[in-house]
Amino acid sequence: MPHEHGKKRIAIIGCGVIGSALAGFASRELKDKVSGIILWDISPSVAAEVVSLIPQAETAVDMADAVKRSDLAIEAAHPAAAREALELAIRMGKDVMVMSVGGLLGSGELLKRADKEGVRVLLPSGAIAGIDAIKAAAMAGIENVTLTTIKSPESLKSSTYLALKGVDLASINVDTVVFDGTVEEAVKAFPKNINVSAALAIAAGDTRLVRVKIMASPGAAANIHEIEVKGPAGRMTTRCENVPSPGNPGTSHLAVLAAERTLKDYFSGVRIGT
Repeated sequence: MPHEHGKKRIAIIGCGVIGSALAGFASRELKDKVSGIILWDISPSVAAEVVSLIPQAETAVDMADAVKRSDLAIEAAHPAAAREALELAIRMGKDVMVMSVGGLLGSGELLKRADKEGVRVLLPSGAIAGIDAIKAAAMAGIENVTLTTIKSPESLKSSTYLALKGVDLASINVDTVVFDGTVEEAVKAFPKNINVSAALAIAAGDTRLVRVKIMASPGAAANIHEIEVKGPAGRMTTRCENVPSPGNPGTSHLAVLAAERTLKDYFSGVRIGT
């Protein structure tokens, strides 16, 4: 694939809801910035299906091939792929955007290495608000961050953690906290909420500063994330009531939009916020 003057090639690892949305967004909205789109998915037929819809897209033979042929590699697969994508990007000197932020927990040294070697690592804010303020507040130090995720009991019924704890979701008729723990504990108990808590921990600078609560609420019509931050800069609270992505009820629409905005800003010289 020729590398057109002034343009960049992007690779997308994982062609699910967010990966395919980013591929379509890049082909429509960033055609003056992007010279090519390389797609790879663990299921070749999934990648081929997305490629068939995007004229300038091609498939890669594996993740390493996708990263090698790109200027910016985007991981949109799953937490287990995040660290591998970052390691490949550092080794090959490529920029990288990681959607499965939870997969980078405990990768502080790897992130420092990326910074040292001039590799840009982009971590979208996902389905929450206030990351910019948390990053700014962290300059003066943060005392604590509390993330409360509110879901309907129905949306929690697949939780193995709650089943093992003997929590009867069907009997919950008032707002009930069903989990209260650290980011690391939340990662194990509720892997689908891992990215939100991990993004907060990285922004705050220390996983130990973040407390995660999961609340089952019979009246919840959407997934809600409430964040409270305390520190020398003051007290901040945010609340996001997310609607599902049109492509997948399990993914918040805001998470897809945050990814698209991060990609757009990568090519822009004008930045708003921290």
